[in-house]
Amino acid sequence: MARITTIGVDLAKNVFQVHGVDAQGKVVAARQLRRKQMLAFFEKVPPCLVGMEACGSAHHWARELTRLGHSVRLMPPKYVKAYVKRGKTDAADAAAICEAVSRPSMTFVAVKSVAQQGLSMLHSVRQTLIGQRTQAINAMRGHLSELGIVAAQGMLGLAELAEIVRDENDTRLPATARAALLILSTRIAQTSSEIAKLDAVLAREHKTSQTSRALETIPSIGPVTASALRARVTDATQFKNGRHLAAWIGLVPEQDSSGGKVKQRGISKKGDRYLRQLLVNGAMAVIRQARRRPDKYPWVAQLLARMPAKAVAIALANKTARIAWAIMVRGGRYQAGHRPAAYQPAALAASQ
Repeated sequence: MARITTIGVDLAKNVFQVHGVDAQGKVVAARQLRRKQMLAFFEKVPPCLVGMEACGSAHHWARELTRLGHSVRLMPPKYVKAYVKRGKTDAADAAAICEAVSRPSMTFVAVKSVAQQGLSMLHSVRQTLIGQRTQAINAMRGHLSELGIVAAQGMLGLAELAEIVRDENDTRLPATARAALLILSTRIAQTSSEIAKLDAVLAREHKTSQTSRALETIPSIGPVTASALRARVTDATQFKNGRHLAAWIGLVPEQDSSGGKVKQRGISKKGDRYLRQLLVNGAMAVIRQARRRPDKYPWVAQLLARMPAKAVAIALANKTARIAWAIMVRGGRYQAGHRPAAYQPAALAASQ
């Protein structure tokens, strides 16, 4: 049998499809594998190039096959779809993956370590709990407003509503409504306690990482955002420059150009939604400070004079992502007003 040089694997929960070709592109292996057969099959195959879509369990299998000596490449599923010839079957998907992984222009996804996946799960669970708490808060506010009970926004207003729900002497609430809203109030308190526990774990993990502490020196980045950048950006060196990282997060204008006419729409919103949300929220915090202290953030103050606040937040988030890339790749800490030597006036004068 000819030697297999490239294998495409269509991942699933229990049944996997593999498609292997030799150096001339001839199909050598095309079969299904059960989960328990995966490692046994690849142990018998000489080290080769293995392609998989970056989906559920892909990072786990990439680490396992790498230990066996194979060169594993993960690809975004939408980039693989163009290579599917016809129909939607596991065999067709595996063949498309095998074809896509050999393309020189293909973009690959870095394989996450177990530690990075654990940190990313910590952020995901925290975000889920925040969403559940917000849902419960909105539900309680909505139900109480139907009875004419309204409080101010924020945690102080929520505390006021919780006190009303617990006060059995408050006749504005019927017993049936109080019984239901007490459950919501208890659920909000429990969820807040669980979020605080996750925040404590994030804070401890943040202090142990030199890169995370360096990222925190950037205005608008705190422990949570610094930790999220380390968890979601697997390998910052895979991005050519800071703009590529900002584009991956979805903080650059979307292009709609044709026939030599360049058109730019709003931000693409592609890539990591969680990172984009954290960076924009951090930028809004800086904008609030810049409005009070324009001398502290002159660049932001100048933008606010001629642009809406939300547009400035996107510009600042984009800039923050570029600075974060420089720190993750080159090390060091943030220095306000720093410019590379190649762009400093003295250096330019010396070169002329």
